[in-house]
Amino acid sequence: MINRINQKKMVEKDKEFLEYVVKALVDNPDAVTVDRKVDEMGVLMTLKTDPADMGKIIGRSGNTAKAIRTILRVVGMKNNARVNLKIEEPEGSTRPQRSVDDAMNDLNI
Repeated sequence: MINRINQKKMVEKDKEFLEYVVKALVDNPDAVTVDRKVDEMGVLMTLKTDPADMGKIIGRSGNTAKAIRTILRVVGMKNNARVNLKIEEPEGSTRPQRSVDDAMNDLNI
């Protein structure tokens, strides 16, 4: 029973934390939604936001997104959970589609 109460608090804390950080970064905080799913692999947090704010969430070279993911993992480790962040690409995105071959060529392997 106590473990379930702690898990519920964890749900509220990691989700609230992500919402707080993202809403502080974007121009349209009302458009921010966070979905949390738990499975055998851990916790998956899915972030949706206004298309105009995607650049602020991703940051230059993805540095802002990497930092948010790192902090979420630390929050998860504190609560014995593996937390991952998925940032949903909004409808009508103009990002060019890349193939796996293109991505491998970028890695120079």
